Amino acid sequence: QVQLVESGGGLVQAGGSLRLSCAASGSFISIGDMRWYRQAPGKQRELVASINSPGTINYADSVKGRFTISRDNAKNAVYLQMNSLKPEDTAVYYCYAIGAHLSSVNMFTNRQYWGQGTQVTVSS
Repeated sequence: QVQLVESGGGLVQAGGSLRLSCAASGSFISIGDMRWYRQAPGKQRELVASINSPGTINYADSVKGRFTISRDNAKNAVYLQMNSLKPEDTAVYYCYAIGAHLSSVNMFTNRQYWGQGTQVTVSS
């Protein structure tokens, strides 16, 4: 089955930067929407940024001007460049993607995939 493998998380001081990567592996025809979510302890999971296949981008208000989402369709990958990190950015960051597949009856189907999450910790 398709997996999303995340990397780039870690510990960084406030004001620092991290770059998260997420690569899709497995069998799929194409990847549509790709997103980064995050969930802090005791908090709801929230959408951080999204980018679709044409490249339309949306950001949560809390990260606008600091985070940049991008994708490499040839590598089936999505990235999140995080600058000017704040302690409140501390969370587990999850990669999300919608993949197009052919069903057993050769019809296109869209499926949702989640990465296992990568920890981002921002110290003050």
